[in-house]
Amino acid sequence: MDSNKQVTRSPGRRGLVRGAMVASCAVALATAGAVPASASAPASRTVNYVALGDSYAAGPGIPTQVDTTCARSDQNYPSLLATAKSWQLTDVTCSGATTTALAGPQGSKPPQLDALGADTDVVTLTIGGNDIGFSSNLATCARLTSSDPTGNPCKTFFTSGGTDQLEQRVNDTAPKIAAAVDAIKQKAPRAKVLVVGYPDLFPEDGVGCTSSAMPLAAGDFAYLRDTEKKLNAMLASQASANGAGYVDTYTPTIGHDMCKPAGERWIEPLVAPAPAASAHPNAQGQQAMATAVEHAIHCVPYRRR
Repeated sequence: MDSNKQVTRSPGRRGLVRGAMVASCAVALATAGAVPASASAPASRTVNYVALGDSYAAGPGIPTQVDTTCARSDQNYPSLLATAKSWQLTDVTCSGATTTALAGPQGSKPPQLDALGADTDVVTLTIGGNDIGFSSNLATCARLTSSDPTGNPCKTFFTSGGTDQLEQRVNDTAPKIAAAVDAIKQKAPRAKVLVVGYPDLFPEDGVGCTSSAMPLAAGDFAYLRDTEKKLNAMLASQASANGAGYVDTYTPTIGHDMCKPAGERWIEPLVAPAPAASAHPNAQGQQAMATAVEHAIHCVPYRRR
């Protein structure tokens, strides 16, 4: 069987547990009302689900890693969602992916969009963080911390020219997201398409937790939080403007950021002790993202053929 494909069935499960953390459809996603669509699911056949995106969808470090090249876990949110819904999953998510990896190769991996077809029913897309330089930005911020551990040297560095470079990168990524959604719709003309946002990485109140595990200056936590919010707002806007749904994974993960202690955090710190990648969702974080997507999927109609 194709290593990217799996049929996951769990007849006894009625869906992932929904708690107070799950927002209503109106909050969880935004859709473009002008999109012609049908709410009915495909009849008399298995739903074909394709997962696209970067490491936040792939689940690096989380056991069990089923694709070492892409650092992809079989406990990432696409796999959990497919199991909950008894859908056939084609998972081509890959750590390090940018929007370029959708239509072009990523190293030895073919374009992610090649996984789509006329029989695709559901598509999730988690992308954009690497386009704005997520990992390198954090590395820069960590490197600058020693120069002013109680200040905001990271913000000072990225805004030194009078323009917030990270905000500009978010703005520059917007048309790439629009093009990605359009390309997905062209290749999978009847599918539900959901752009999945990023979970809460930094304390919502902006209070830092500078430590050996979190080598960021105290004043930079709020700046990095705001940058992520700008990224998510852009993703939501582009999804809505281009006829896709948007899944808010930020709101239901507030209070479980990388500053929280083990057992409470769903995002690992920059120096990660758990079996997950640094500054990425752990197993609980992937579960939370799966729950948010499962809830939102009911609010997005299928497109007509």
